[in-house]
Amino acid sequence: MASSSMSSRGSGSWTAKQNKDFERALAVYDKDTPDRWYNVAKAVGGKTAEEVKRHYELLVADVKDGKSETELKHEVESFLHLQ
Repeated sequence: MASSSMSSRGSGSWTAKQNKDFERALAVYDKDTPDRWYNVAKAVGGKTAEEVKRHYELLVADVKDGKSETELKHEVESFLHLQ
């Protein structure tokens, strides 16, 4: 089941608000930003720099696994509804 795989591999429990804040922070702090993960964690709240980095790495891994944008969107939405 897709949603359970995300929750079992995730960096603890993420609220819908934290996920939305995470998405927004990634748009602000790109890969060239010094202290990127610290800044993203600060924007998200309640997560460490290591946790947000791991959350990002898991999302990248899903993309590299060849999942389509539609599949990823469905998986993320299903996961968020479990929160």
